[in-house]
Amino acid sequence: MRWCVWLKKTCRFHAIGHMPNSVSPDQRDPSDSALFLSSPEPPSVMLLNGDCPESLKKEEGAAEPPRENGLDEGEPGDETTGQEVIVIQDTGFSVKILAPGIEPFSLQVSPQEMVQEIHQVLMDREDTCHRTCFSLHLDGNMLDHFSELRSVEGLQEGSVLRVVEEPYTVREARIHVRHVRDLLKSLDPSDAFNGVDCNSLSFLSVFTDGDLGDSGKRKKGLEMDPIDCTPPEYILPGSRERPLCPLQPQNRDWKPLQCLKVLTMSGWNPPPGNRKMHGDLMYLFVITAEDRQVSITASTRGFYLNQSTAYHFNPKPASPRFLSHSLVELLNQISPTFKKNFAVLQKKRVQRHPFERIATPFQVYSWTAPQAEHAMDCVRAEDAYTSRLGYEEHIPGQTRDWNEELQTTRELPRKNLPKRLLRERAIFKVHSDFTAAATRGAMAVIDGNVMAINPSEETKMQMFIWNNIFFSLGFDVRDHYKDFGGDVAAYVAPTNDLNGVRTYNAVDVEGLYTLGTVVVDYRGYRVTAQSIIPGILERDQEQSVIYGSIDFGKTVVSHPRYLELLERTSRPLKILRHRVLNDRDEEVELCSSVECKGIIGNDGRHYILDLLRTFPPDLNFLPVPGEELPEECTRAGFPRAHRHKLCCLRQELVDAFVEHRYLLFMKLAALQLMQQKASKVENPTSLENGGLSPSESKPEDPLGSEVGSQEEGGSASGLAKVKELAETIASDDGTADPRSREVIRNACKAVGSISSTAFDIRFNPDIFSPGVRFPESCQDEVRDQKQLLKDAAAFLLSCQIPGLKIGIGELITRSAKHIFKTYLQGVELSGLSAAISHFLNCFLSSYPNPVAHLPADELLSKKRNKRRKNRPPGAADNTAWAVMTPQELWKNICQEAKNYFDFSLECDSVDQAVETYGLQKITLLREISLKTGIQILLKEYSFDSRHKPAFTEEDVLNIFPVVKHVNPKASDAFHFFQSGQAKVQQGFLKEGCELINEALNLFNNVYGAMHVEICACLRLLARLHYIMGDYAEALSNQQKAVLMSERVMGIEHPNTIQEYMHLALYCFASSQLSTALSLLYRARYLMLLVFGEDHPEMALLDNNIGLVLHGVMEYDLSLRFLENALAVSTKYHGPKALKVALSHHLVARVYESKAEFRSALQHEKEGYTIYKTQLGEDHEKTKESSEYLKCLTQQAVALQRTMNEIYRNGSSANIPPLKFTAPSMASVLEQLNVINGILFIPLSQKDLENLKAEVARRHQLQEASKNKAEEPMATEPEPAGASEDVGSQPQAAKDPSSPSLQG
Repeated sequence: MRWCVWLKKTCRFHAIGHMPNSVSPDQRDPSDSALFLSSPEPPSVMLLNGDCPESLKKEEGAAEPPRENGLDEGEPGDETTGQEVIVIQDTGFSVKILAPGIEPFSLQVSPQEMVQEIHQVLMDREDTCHRTCFSLHLDGNMLDHFSELRSVEGLQEGSVLRVVEEPYTVREARIHVRHVRDLLKSLDPSDAFNGVDCNSLSFLSVFTDGDLGDSGKRKKGLEMDPIDCTPPEYILPGSRERPLCPLQPQNRDWKPLQCLKVLTMSGWNPPPGNRKMHGDLMYLFVITAEDRQVSITASTRGFYLNQSTAYHFNPKPASPRFLSHSLVELLNQISPTFKKNFAVLQKKRVQRHPFERIATPFQVYSWTAPQAEHAMDCVRAEDAYTSRLGYEEHIPGQTRDWNEELQTTRELPRKNLPKRLLRERAIFKVHSDFTAAATRGAMAVIDGNVMAINPSEETKMQMFIWNNIFFSLGFDVRDHYKDFGGDVAAYVAPTNDLNGVRTYNAVDVEGLYTLGTVVVDYRGYRVTAQSIIPGILERDQEQSVIYGSIDFGKTVVSHPRYLELLERTSRPLKILRHRVLNDRDEEVELCSSVECKGIIGNDGRHYILDLLRTFPPDLNFLPVPGEELPEECTRAGFPRAHRHKLCCLRQELVDAFVEHRYLLFMKLAALQLMQQKASKVENPTSLENGGLSPSESKPEDPLGSEVGSQEEGGSASGLAKVKELAETIASDDGTADPRSREVIRNACKAVGSISSTAFDIRFNPDIFSPGVRFPESCQDEVRDQKQLLKDAAAFLLSCQIPGLKIGIGELITRSAKHIFKTYLQGVELSGLSAAISHFLNCFLSSYPNPVAHLPADELLSKKRNKRRKNRPPGAADNTAWAVMTPQELWKNICQEAKNYFDFSLECDSVDQAVETYGLQKITLLREISLKTGIQILLKEYSFDSRHKPAFTEEDVLNIFPVVKHVNPKASDAFHFFQSGQAKVQQGFLKEGCELINEALNLFNNVYGAMHVEICACLRLLARLHYIMGDYAEALSNQQKAVLMSERVMGIEHPNTIQEYMHLALYCFASSQLSTALSLLYRARYLMLLVFGEDHPEMALLDNNIGLVLHGVMEYDLSLRFLENALAVSTKYHGPKALKVALSHHLVARVYESKAEFRSALQHEKEGYTIYKTQLGEDHEKTKESSEYLKCLTQQAVALQRTMNEIYRNGSSANIPPLKFTAPSMASVLEQLNVINGILFIPLSQKDLENLKAEVARRHQLQEASKNKAEEPMATEPEPAGASEDVGSQPQAAKDPSSPSLQG
């Protein structure tokens, strides 16, 4: 299939990007062998369903990627790792580039790069960026754009590549003009504020004063140079001011260097026939900075001035008769200002960090923006009214067949690592393109710019096709969801379906296909965008569906091929194969919920769709007549009727429940084996189902105490025996004795396993589904499944939820979002800004009676009464929104919180909510804006004024879509990352570092340079380099992590705040004290904006700031932050917590530096008491505190003696000078490491070798037992947070009593 060949080629070059804002290989850091890097977020961020890809690859018989800790020196047999990785690390070489008009230069390239990528580099370089239409020649032969460099004959180290200018076509001329426009706008942030072309904001360089790479190499010894440490007033502890403007500080590079006043398409386009025959392609109109108006012809040979004016067409060349192959060269000739400013602009552009310029894979929107001038822009104008076809990077001249692209990429081979990387890269690229196109289409649908395919039906029932994507609205058409909650269920179903698509994609079964799916919330409407199954539009649904049900279980059909494909997903998804009855009382076998439909497209592929019930229902919100929930649920007031019946358990909860049951299974079996061993009598009845309830009702395990009471070694060996026994029985080789089989059978029965010989828990997704009936023969199985769902509901309440804290602010903004959604549906486009500003006034302003401005004010129309055709879908043409009052809105919010979340809010106005719950209006504004897509003007809002409303319609700048989509994963890279984390947790830092570097390489291969997971890699690498003493490398990696977090997650995302804190630590260690303080002040400002002062993480941040200020001898300032940290820690961890003891110690140190020994002693005594109570007198920390107390007492006595001497003898007293030493930077850094969870343990070389040998021995034992047989359940890797608390050796992470790790 030629399409497949094309795809393999074109999906190669997306990692570098196709616009000039991409990074060129010659600009990469030399240190970036892996291009770019990241840190350990919990695995849930990294991979949706850890065991899926492996299970699949086993089925295929393909070589497996390294599993969890599977990549070890001792595994030479693992063919997937060693050799394949070498393929990716082909050594690079240099070539010489000869381009017209500049000196030859060298370029480092890699054999697996494509010729296209060298083109991108040249279009990005400062001296060649103005060229787009050229080819590369080697020894007179032109190189093919899409060939890999290793396949080019004769290309080697030192080869000369000549840049040859090619003739233009209309397409190439358009690309050239677009490229010149991008170069002119390269420092302009307007695209990022407007949320277009995957541009997003970054402000790190404002606080680091440029790139940290150079300053990181500055000479040391600048520690005590005078630096300005004064924080802005508004970030000091206790400040009530929460300004908004500092969120987006003005970057000095943004001050526009004006090169041209206007560059736009001429009204004389397109050229008439006779001019086409002279080579004219199109005409441009330009006004230079000197106010000269010129008309330019783009011809096949290049660009020249013509004699046309605005009203007179004369295509003849004008003087000077200068033909230039590049538009930039022509403009340099006619405008001195252009020549000067363009050169400065490009210099600045290439000096910016590459991560500030690369496009992100998915669009990130900013909820605030400054007031911007609206400048003329030919490319933007053209994009708005064309579909960009013909000169995009994909197949020219066609709309994309999204379904074919999405499915073809999944069919690419995956037999070895390079092929899997190519496949995953193609999937990711097509998916991000599809998401962008679907978002654009959904907005066009709601804005009324797309014709419906059923225009005669009422608006909410209409469906649309645009750019080969099918769009439907979130309303219950034809009473499809009547039994499930009507429109409310129809609104929820698309996100449930998306979660199902995400899960089946992660399992990645060959031969089973899902639709490309994106869910877009925009202007109060939910739009589902899907790729189109070939042939589906020509057939009736009844004819098409050959598996599942189209009427929620009345008529049900099945198909052997679908059963075979879905069977392969049932283990990883924990779905039970089961039978149901159809309307003719026939038994039908399914391996999914009944709503899941199977359709074979005209392309012969097996598609599944409507995956909204992939996960089991949450019975806490599904009252079923005649069914009793466990006591834990009824005690908490469950089940509660919800407004729809599609509530289901999250996949993470299902996994946690199954893991909990597995531990219970192991303990039950171990206990019974021990009882057998102890009594030597067969006693199988003790654990029959009636004998011991496995209910998760008590968080403290009923068996924990019994098993725990056994000798520790015995219980450990008991569990090991159970594991071995379970594996023996599962393999069914007949060697296990009957009593042992009985043990496993009892344990299986007790935990609800569907197998009696191995632990295997699966859920029947159709249990409790309205309208689904089960055969008589399955009643026992149905009963067990019902009990399993009840146990899961109880587990959710008793084990999972107690670990969560209710966020009142989140509850209020979610309730407000629900109201805002229906509020907006009644608003026509012309009233949007007035309606949004009125809603915000009612929600957040203290002004008691805001008045809405109706949109008819600006213009008077004579034909007001004519009925408009293009009304918003599902909305009556009305202005009901204008009569909303703050009292009514807050009453509705309280009602919604009660109805939806069953939480009673004690407030009837925003001021009361702020007072009662300690909330901040600015935080509520940020939350509601992010949740609904509102963008507001960056300025200070007077929320508390009772004389005028806080918002006017001019303050609402835009409304963006909120987009939900699947995130395709880089599975091999993730396994390397996990293996690296495991190594780090075992103390093998160097090996861990190598694996993480390799993971980074692979992530870059799949995702390109910007991605959340790359950000995680970079952070972990930075931390490892820091622990190993390489501060410059730590700084470089962490700088990239911060930039990437700002760009892909948002400038004030909680993750970004953490990245700023890490970077500040590494700056301090590199003696960049003022930069460290700037970064910490920025982090504190963002924390205040996003969470307010009352947040447990604020203690860590304030301890960091206080310590740095202590180091630069700003004692009073330091105390303000440290004492606030102490107060916050005491509030959230209790006065006896180890974190509080550490806080007391830090405060005491500052008081010592101020010679206020009474206060210092008081705080250190508090700390000593906590250590003594919690850890005992003999603990190292208690002893350290005791020693410090003695030292403080001696200093206090010496000071008192001196004071007495002064009182006795007056000024003639003979006093030795008191020594108040400033804290050394080393001691401050040591404390910073402690509070940030980094611990260095001094060990002798011999200790070190013994320790490593012991760790290696244990690890081999672990691996040996692991490899004996496949686990019946995938074990979760240790939470990545644990690896954050890793010192240079493993016991740092293992010692729970170590107070520094508690900090």
